[in-house]
Amino acid sequence: MSTASPLPGTSRTRSWWGWGYVDAHPDDAECLAMGALLPGTLARPLPIPRVADLDITRPAVTPPSALAHLVTADPEARAAHAMGKAYRDVARALRGRPGRIPDLVALPTCDQDVTDLLDWAGDHDVAVIPFGGGSSVVGGVEYRGDAHRAVLSLDLTSMDRVLEIDATSRSARIQAGALGPVLEQQLRPHGLTLRHFPQSFEFSTLGGWLATRAGGHYATVHTHIDDFVQSLRVITPAGTSTSWRLPASGAGPSPDRLFLGSEGTLGVITEAWMRLQQRPVHKASASVSFTDFSRALDAVRAIAQSDLAPANCRLLDPGEALLSGAASDGSSVLVLGFESATSRVDDRLASALDIARSHGGQGDDEERNSPAGAGGSAVSAWRSAFLRMPYIRDGLARVGAVVETFETAATWDTVPALIDAVRTEVGAAALKATGHPATVNCRLTHVYPDGAAPYFTVAVAGRPGDEVAVWDEIKAVATEVLHRHRATITHHHAVGRDHRPGYDLQRPAPFALALQAAKDALDPHHVLNPGVLIG
Repeated sequence: MSTASPLPGTSRTRSWWGWGYVDAHPDDAECLAMGALLPGTLARPLPIPRVADLDITRPAVTPPSALAHLVTADPEARAAHAMGKAYRDVARALRGRPGRIPDLVALPTCDQDVTDLLDWAGDHDVAVIPFGGGSSVVGGVEYRGDAHRAVLSLDLTSMDRVLEIDATSRSARIQAGALGPVLEQQLRPHGLTLRHFPQSFEFSTLGGWLATRAGGHYATVHTHIDDFVQSLRVITPAGTSTSWRLPASGAGPSPDRLFLGSEGTLGVITEAWMRLQQRPVHKASASVSFTDFSRALDAVRAIAQSDLAPANCRLLDPGEALLSGAASDGSSVLVLGFESATSRVDDRLASALDIARSHGGQGDDEERNSPAGAGGSAVSAWRSAFLRMPYIRDGLARVGAVVETFETAATWDTVPALIDAVRTEVGAAALKATGHPATVNCRLTHVYPDGAAPYFTVAVAGRPGDEVAVWDEIKAVATEVLHRHRATITHHHAVGRDHRPGYDLQRPAPFALALQAAKDALDPHHVLNPGVLIG
């Protein structure tokens, strides 16, 4: 085994109120130009919110001297830990209504620090919100209500080391606070990669991925972070859980499955042994256009049910293709990608293209072993737009637009009707709420032999000053449509607080009892991320 070295972080400034980096946000002119595409948006962008304008009160508690070096009450830090990065969060910040700001932010550096902070919080009625990169888009890292004396945001990003690498088993022990780029930079000298790249890769952590069962790079087969977990180390108020590191086990219910997706309400994930891969060297991608979206769905299903296992298999409907720059002629676009560390992938790409063409796909725009973002192809256009989209959302929010996404998964027999219903009913709900026509786009982000994960984008001019309420009205209709079609409330964004109504409908009653019992046993003072998943 070898020991990896820590790495310095970036010097760029993160936005406290919006997505990503401050220097990447659209300027006023760009915001207005984007707003012109949505009738009814504001004539002048809302100003960038300032922490100095927030009503940040003195902390309601003071940590003991033994923990003081781990905790800060700095207003900037508290504001940056008050919310995630959902549209609701951005809109609230722009209107100066960020919600409950944590009293303190803690930055533990080891497991014992986490244990000591949880012990203190439990004894003093302090709610603890585990916090990684803060990229939650479902209200997963904020406190709502007033049931606790104070709120502590527990930021794990100082625990960001790759502690051990087992090259023989091709796995690594990694601290949960490692942001995506920090993690990968420590693996790269060993020729290894976790190869988990969610859209939030730059701004999310391993622990966040595990706690939310995040979806990542692969559109087929290894779609979720679950697939890469060997074992977890989780600190709870009732003690520390460390599962055995094994390739597989049939010894009862998996302890790791209890904490994967638990969203910080049962314990704090501090370490994980993760399965790694060799870095891919063979890559090929292509795009195929379809004039008939239903035939495109059939093509994707046929590819998913083959043994080709593409790394990327994203279907963009005409609106999504137009938005990303992949097509402007009303076509749907299928983006295909294959990769391997050991063998060429051209034959697999060719076979997938043959399937697509047999279902009416036209043309292809191929790239082989090209760097990300190179060239002017539909594939590169989609890739660039994919990374830029959250910044565009924030720019539109500044001109009063309601722009948000939601994702789901359903079996293939349900997918076409589900997509039609969302487009029709969510579009109608947006028009009713605002008086303006809405854009409702769809793409498939992950596909399986038995179903797919549709991902929807909604954009409409909001009611000035009431944008959050507009989204809540639209979201309620979307939740009802998903439930009626027995589609999950979330495929990879987690439940948080925003999806609780849908999750409560989806979750079996006996499982709710078991989950509540686990909460009571592991967190007897009920201080860990209250309101998430249960209770």
